[in-house]
Amino acid sequence: MGVENFVNSTVGSGNRSAKRSRVLLSAKIVTPCGEIDGRVRDLSRKGTLVDCRVDLEVGTEVTFKRGTLVVPARVAWTGSGRVGLEFLSMIEEQKLFVQSKPPSVLDAKTSKRAEFNRKLTEQDIKRAELWGATIGLKINSRNF
Repeated sequence: MGVENFVNSTVGSGNRSAKRSRVLLSAKIVTPCGEIDGRVRDLSRKGTLVDCRVDLEVGTEVTFKRGTLVVPARVAWTGSGRVGLEFLSMIEEQKLFVQSKPPSVLDAKTSKRAEFNRKLTEQDIKRAELWGATIGLKINSRNF
């Protein structure tokens, strides 16, 4: 894959030709230096905005991975802990929303996640109360 594949692109130019959807999904970017974890903030059929903690050079050829979806891309822009990726070819948006594998903690009898059926510990309840206090919510431990 070469950078010349991206010459006629409009991604990053402000004149977007593809509809973008705001999302919050985990993904990976495979670079020549290794794999980077990131969060997809928006996406289109032509590219995506990813939060990541690694600075990448504009023009770097990478591979975008989300579940079973693997897409060759290049870094179109970068800044403030974010990177704009331009896909080599257009993708179907719904492919990004498909889980790579089904959850493994399903309880077959109730079709509910097994962790929802367990009794909370005192430490779990204290964590919930502390979390609730940070957002102005009073947690009633009698409900647990």
